[in-house]
Amino acid sequence: MPNFNQEPVPVFLFLGFLEAGKTKFIQETLEDRRFNSGEKTLLLVFEEGVEEFDFSRFPYKGKNIAMRVIEDKEEMNVPNLARMAYETRAERIVIEYNGMWQVSELFNNMPDNWDVYQVMFFADGSTFMNYNANMRSLVVDKLNLCELVVFNRFEKSFDVQEFHKIVRGVSRRTEICYEYTDGQVAYDDIEDPLPFDIESDHIIIEDEDYALWYRDIMDEPEKYNGKIITFKGLAAKNKKFPPDCFAFGRHIMTCCVDDIQYSWAVAVWDKPVEIKPKNWLKITAKIIVQKHKLYKGAGPVLNVISLEKTEAPKNEVATFY
Repeated sequence: MPNFNQEPVPVFLFLGFLEAGKTKFIQETLEDRRFNSGEKTLLLVFEEGVEEFDFSRFPYKGKNIAMRVIEDKEEMNVPNLARMAYETRAERIVIEYNGMWQVSELFNNMPDNWDVYQVMFFADGSTFMNYNANMRSLVVDKLNLCELVVFNRFEKSFDVQEFHKIVRGVSRRTEICYEYTDGQVAYDDIEDPLPFDIESDHIIIEDEDYALWYRDIMDEPEKYNGKIITFKGLAAKNKKFPPDCFAFGRHIMTCCVDDIQYSWAVAVWDKPVEIKPKNWLKITAKIIVQKHKLYKGAGPVLNVISLEKTEAPKNEVATFY
């Protein structure tokens, strides 16, 4: 095997289901000299739709762009992808990914020196609701990672709130763009106030708001630093935990039963904690954002003030809806 170059290679990842507008956007992007100023580019296409790339419209007639097509998952492996980048001397990689494949399958098979710079998700506004209803896990898979979602072929009659709600149910950071069929483009500016008082020194998290709170504190822990928090949860611990530490949190379901995960924060207390399944507790703690080995870096640490038994929430698994 050749000694492949291990210099970091930027990756631009375009997600979406078949005929969602990925090819059109990539075509327009590579036509733009501000983006395509001669860099050797590997264009990886994981599914081919009706629209095809027109290399004659690219700067330099596309001589700096090498396209490779991967339609079989077995071809998506580290040696093969590294070989393609090496043979094309790629200075960057543009990927049009298969919407029916999980993004984690790509990430797990990327060479170590591939560095994802940007992730965008394209969706046909006229079919998105059907995909969300019937293939929710695949939709969540894309929304979880993208920095921008573009709803194209959008009609004035569509309910923007419904599309907004679906995106925000997965990510509060993703930007949302609507491309209307009449050519107008609008960015989503709907505000999403949190369902609890973030300005309060003592924040009470209601049972139905745990998922939203947990995602928010993990995204922006600093704004909770020094706050007192109260919420219900389950305690857990294993042998790797320091004597005065335990995990405290709840199970969260993002889209379906298969993706339920115990989502927790580090709690610190010098008193014994009764850890049993279904032993629901109410915690009141002061949040200190600090480095902790259980986070492998900095994170919100719950410095326990009180811990008491309580009844289980009406819905023991928290959701975003």
